Amino acid sequence: MEHQFDFLVIGSGIAGLSFALRAARHGTVAIVTKKDKLETSTNYAQGGIASVLGRDDSFPLHIEDTLNAGDGLCHPDIVEHVVRSGPDRIRELADYGVPFNRSPIEGLEFDLGREGGHSRNRIVHAHDMTGQAVEKALVHAAENNSNIHIYENHLALDLIVEHFAIKAGSIAVRHRDVCWGAYILETPRMELHTFLAHAVVLCTGGAGKVYLYTSNPDVATGDGLAMAYRAGACLANLEFVQFHPTCLYHPHAKNFLISEAVRGEGGRLIDRRGKAFMEKYHPLKDLAFRDIVARAIDTEMKQSGDDCVFLDITHRDPDYLKTRFPNIYQKCLLLGIDITRDPIPVVPAAHYICGGIVTDGFGRTTLENLYAVGECACTGLHGANRLASNSLLEAMVFAHESALHCAEHIQQWRKRPVPEIPACPLPMAHLNSTQSEMVLIAHNWDIIRRLMWNYVGIVRTDKRLELALTHIRQIRMEIREHLPNIPLSNDLVELQDLALVAELIIRCAIQRKESRGLHYNLDHPRKDDVAWRQDTIVRRRQVEDPRGVVGATNNLQT
Repeated sequence: MEHQFDFLVIGSGIAGLSFALRAARHGTVAIVTKKDKLETSTNYAQGGIASVLGRDDSFPLHIEDTLNAGDGLCHPDIVEHVVRSGPDRIRELADYGVPFNRSPIEGLEFDLGREGGHSRNRIVHAHDMTGQAVEKALVHAAENNSNIHIYENHLALDLIVEHFAIKAGSIAVRHRDVCWGAYILETPRMELHTFLAHAVVLCTGGAGKVYLYTSNPDVATGDGLAMAYRAGACLANLEFVQFHPTCLYHPHAKNFLISEAVRGEGGRLIDRRGKAFMEKYHPLKDLAFRDIVARAIDTEMKQSGDDCVFLDITHRDPDYLKTRFPNIYQKCLLLGIDITRDPIPVVPAAHYICGGIVTDGFGRTTLENLYAVGECACTGLHGANRLASNSLLEAMVFAHESALHCAEHIQQWRKRPVPEIPACPLPMAHLNSTQSEMVLIAHNWDIIRRLMWNYVGIVRTDKRLELALTHIRQIRMEIREHLPNIPLSNDLVELQDLALVAELIIRCAIQRKESRGLHYNLDHPRKDDVAWRQDTIVRRRQVEDPRGVVGATNNLQT
């Protein structure tokens, strides 16, 4: 079945919904999301959104904090634009009905918290469930907009790209690639659809599920990264995977994050014997940048042999904690942990990928009419390590910029003839396969996640990375060989995407011969600003080469 819209948005988190609501003023919008529309990383974000709204704060301070966190790889022009756009985007969310906590101080609009790496209180929040509040408000607005059509349980398989070789005489001098839409699988009916659009916006989130332990929901399997790579778009800085320092450690707690705001309110990290340890690692102690805190916890656990460390906030007033962190309080209480009296057992977990699909200041990728917004994009804001609560801010700002850019060009795009779209390259025999080797999916899924956790985790070595690359290429070859024997399903598509993204992360990590931000290699423990103060670029060659090519450049902008 074929569908045609002005704009196709893949993903229903804050990035996709924000873009859709603005773009709907200028045309029709399809939002496709592979599960329920609320099942997004946005929905699980706890802490809040960073923005300069306090009396003692300023844009230069927020810019400086972001640049310091990014460890030399942020793009200063992008950082300045995002930071200065923050207050407008926050008030836009408030206008949509997001119930941000208001300040009891006269003349101050919002209650502002603090998180690691921030020199001022600037985290706008809705208690400790900010993402959920944002998601619900934007979904409600989208559902009440007649120009927006939401397709749940629709899994994007691949982008539809028209390739041109622009020649000078008989010599091809450059390629021009135009994105026209995507092939979509409707589940559980297992029907293939073709969605065509004048502009396609990838808002597919991250790839946390590539690791054994993650704070991300199950949908975070790197689908947008994989599709963009296969289509020939440039990706960058995939070696910089942020591990959140404090994920709840409990056998009955899956992917539950203990917000960085707990440390912002005075929480201290202690070992099993009750001794605080962060002063050994950084002057900011418990409010150091995430890469430093995660490595510190990893070091403490390895030295002691303990399974976790603890986050202690029992010195704060119990009533205040119940009001400030109602979600965390209730969740922990259900598991037998009273945060007003008991330290919280925590471990680091994969949380956010700071690299992604290369974009410019308008969210444009290196393919015409393909945009990327949110965690799947690499805008230049985060550099080698994201500053806490800058992610939702980035998504809103670039959704706004992308929608403005599309609005300026939509009339021109509508005049272009739509090319003849080939059928989805997926063999129908595969779609209707009755053979079953489903054990391959479960086995390889587990192997990939353990491999990445053990060899490509918080601390890396050259040997571990080379072993990981050998293993992941063998796994990808096995998947390709057995595809005809496996019925098409969400699990199979996600496994293929996850395996590809895992290989890209490994290749980028091998390329960077230094330690910077989230990439720490024991064989290259020092930062090398002469050779490596630059972005790692990965792309697929136009000729068929499943290995692609890795290189480096000083400029992500196109």
